[in-house]
Amino acid sequence: MKDLIIIGGGPGGCAAALRAAGLGAKVILVEREQLGGTCLNRGCIPTKALYKNAQVMRTMREAVNYGISLSGYELDFPTVQARKIKIVLQLRSGMEQLLRNAGIQVATGSGRLIDRHTVAVTAADGGVEKIKGSRILLAAGSEDAGLAVPGADLPGVLTTKDILEIKQIPQQLVIIGAGAAGIELAGIFEAFGSRVTVLEALPRILPSMDKDISKRLSILLKKKGIRIETGVQIQRICRDENGLSVLAAGKQGEEKFPAEVVLTAAGRKVNIEGLNLAEAGVACEHNRIPVDDSYATSVSGIFAVGDVIGGKMLAHTALAEGKAAAESMFGIAAAVKNQAIPSCVFTFPEAAAVGLTEQETRDWGIPLLVGSSPLTNNAKALTMGENDGFLKVVADAESKKILGVHILGPQATELIQAGTMAVELGLSAGDIERVMQAHPTLAESFLEAVLRLEPKSI
Repeated sequence: MKDLIIIGGGPGGCAAALRAAGLGAKVILVEREQLGGTCLNRGCIPTKALYKNAQVMRTMREAVNYGISLSGYELDFPTVQARKIKIVLQLRSGMEQLLRNAGIQVATGSGRLIDRHTVAVTAADGGVEKIKGSRILLAAGSEDAGLAVPGADLPGVLTTKDILEIKQIPQQLVIIGAGAAGIELAGIFEAFGSRVTVLEALPRILPSMDKDISKRLSILLKKKGIRIETGVQIQRICRDENGLSVLAAGKQGEEKFPAEVVLTAAGRKVNIEGLNLAEAGVACEHNRIPVDDSYATSVSGIFAVGDVIGGKMLAHTALAEGKAAAESMFGIAAAVKNQAIPSCVFTFPEAAAVGLTEQETRDWGIPLLVGSSPLTNNAKALTMGENDGFLKVVADAESKKILGVHILGPQATELIQAGTMAVELGLSAGDIERVMQAHPTLAESFLEAVLRLEPKSI
């Protein structure tokens, strides 16, 4: 009998496996596809590999602004895809080696619960193996939610997983959904040469982020040639002699958006249907598995982490929860604070956030101070030619405690780490003021925004 059976080999499952093995547990990890889950194989990593290519293309396009004349260059998309695959394979191989070195057994197949100590693993050939364990961790992740409209199953209508495998750049790309995935891919394919249209049902893009980021980024993306239509409802997808068309109803009535390829990026759904939760007695509410502070489900000995428990569906959230769950089930008190989870969007420019937005702070009735530092004043941003953005800090007006940090600009996804530490550690404006920032750096904008919470800016 194993000490721990884990269903799902994504960030949450792998982190839990490695931590549990480090604590001396005998662990078996069940994964039906590739180790690394959606993030490594079908999401974060391949997308960021393409993002780097897009970043280089944008640099080439803007080289004249730096006194460099270029001509005759073009995008070799097969090489772009080969580079992406190489990166994914290298990281997956590294993960496999880590698990082997830790003595973790990997079972390939679909796992489902039989009871609180038993998991059935169905292999690709239909064979079934039953595994016994003292504890079970559910970390099955999530997948594209798809789009429930007529025509969503037509050839050329792709999910975020599908579009990462395409062989050539579409001339016209319509993206349904303006969350992180949709907006990232919009920027990538615009840089590759596609004419991109983004359709969003809600009033603004990136609806979970601070309104100021959403508003400013929308303007910047439109300036780059990306068409963005918000407040539209998708009616159907059609095909005719000219290709695909998306019919959507908005403020001006029904409009047709022509496309060579349609990308559906309208959200994700958790992978709980095949886990046999009801038969095993594990409670499920609102399409998620509720857990307590130690990630225990309603059944003793069965735990869950990551996308299947709801909340922010992010790889680093699942990783932190997997580690904490492993520690909790083996006697070490651990938990993840939901208010200090950073969100990163790899757009042009980047966007990142942690903690409460300005609106959330108002909704909670917290007296607040807001400090914002535009990058037009930042020397490093000016030298980079990327000074269209800002860094915004939200703080409690009474304690001066930092409640949220929101960034739009170059390297926002790196700069947010300072904000994450501030929110997680409960630092005050005074704590940040005491830390000297190097000059000239983008990080100076964090200090400047904090100083602007009150009239201290220089």
